[in-house]
Amino acid sequence: MKKGVLAFAAVLLVAITSFAADKPATTFSGEIMDSQCAAMGNHEMMMKDATGTNTKAKAECSKACIKAGGKYVLYDGAAKKVYQLSDQAKPVAFAGQNVTVTGTLDGATIKVTGIAKAK
Repeated sequence: MKKGVLAFAAVLLVAITSFAADKPATTFSGEIMDSQCAAMGNHEMMMKDATGTNTKAKAECSKACIKAGGKYVLYDGAAKKVYQLSDQAKPVAFAGQNVTVTGTLDGATIKVTGIAKAK
């Protein structure tokens, strides 16, 4: 009886650990932009002089919006989808650029493991 219980416990432990294993990393494509512009689908409104950013480039616009309280996100223009990014340090170098983000999706947030400029 004890051997049966121990065997069952061992199988159960292996099953639980395999379900709890990390999800495989996936790649996501889009533009690194700020959450404000991503909500509108582009930088057009924020880049107009009337908004106060006075920027002429996507990177400048995103950085100005981040300073105003926004967060870096990945915007997939083809799917019109916004992904939150768990890491707010890595996207800084890629603001306004098309990239490939590697990570795991948890709800609407990508747990970022890497970012590379799109080819």
